[in-house]
Amino acid sequence: MKLNDLQELVDAWIDKQGVRYFNELTNMTILTEEVGELARVMSRTYGEQSPKAGEKLDLADELADVLWVLTCIANQTGINLEEAVAANLEKKTERDALRHLQNEKLKR
Repeated sequence: MKLNDLQELVDAWIDKQGVRYFNELTNMTILTEEVGELARVMSRTYGEQSPKAGEKLDLADELADVLWVLTCIANQTGINLEEAVAANLEKKTERDALRHLQNEKLKR
C-alpha cells in the first residue's frame, strides 16, 4: 500500500466511522499515548523489563496505531506523506552522505 492510499483509506474511515477528526492537539496527545504504548512493548520485548501477568505485547498493532494517528495528523494538516517522506529521505541522503559510513561506532 502506498502512503497516499493509506491517507485516503484513513480519511474514508474517519468520514464513515469516526464522524470527524479529533482536533490537532487532541491527536498529538493521542500520538504521545500510542508512542508510550509502543515503548512499553519494546521495553518488555527487547529490553530488560518483563511483561506483567496477562499483558498483551503486540508490536505490530502498536506500530499500526502510531502510523494511524500520524496519518490522521497529516490528513488534517494537509501534508502529503509520500511527498514529505521523499523530501525527508533526500535531506537525509545529502546531509548524511558520509556521516554513518565514517562512524567508527557503526563498524562491524
